[in-house]
Amino acid sequence: MATKEAREEGPIPKPAADAAGMPKINWDDSKMHTSYANVCNVLGTREEIMLLFGANQAWHGGQKEVTVVLGERVVLNPYAAKRLLLLLGQGLKEYESRYGELKV
Repeated sequence: MATKEAREEGPIPKPAADAAGMPKINWDDSKMHTSYANVCNVLGTREEIMLLFGANQAWHGGQKEVTVVLGERVVLNPYAAKRLLLLLGQGLKEYESRYGELKV
């Protein structure tokens, strides 16, 4: 049973939110590292999407076999993967509006 003092304190305060009710996000990059990739592959199961990043270091054309050294694997749940898809699309749209269409 709650004591009188506990009832008078009221609810636990919530973090400050912006006008849309979303919490403020603080990006902490103190443990971040940077990798370069010029190759990406996507694998998936029902529960996760895996992004494999690597570098093709073969600079000659016409090769019969190329080795890609994989450096990073990022595992996402499907919801995070969908948000990444939307963010990448938005970022590329902005890039192409500044620098021109990318032909792939």
